[in-house]
Amino acid sequence: MRSKNKDVVRVVEEMKKTKVKELWGDEWRIEGNVVLKEGKIYVPKDGKLRVEIIWLHHDVPAAGHGG
Repeated sequence: MRSKNKDVVRVVEEMKKTKVKELWGDEWRIEGNVVLKEGKIYVPKDGKLRVEIIWLHHDVPAAGHGG
């Protein structure tokens, strides 16, 4: 069985190739280099990537965390 992430990557690559910016209404959309699903940034199910994103944004003063 194919993973959902692989299917998403394949669809996004096809969208970029054909310069399609929206798919299925506005459920999936590409803005610059960001893929949005239902208006939210799509982050693949990659544990290392998700940890890095949380680490980069969790301890910044603007987020209200100091450590």
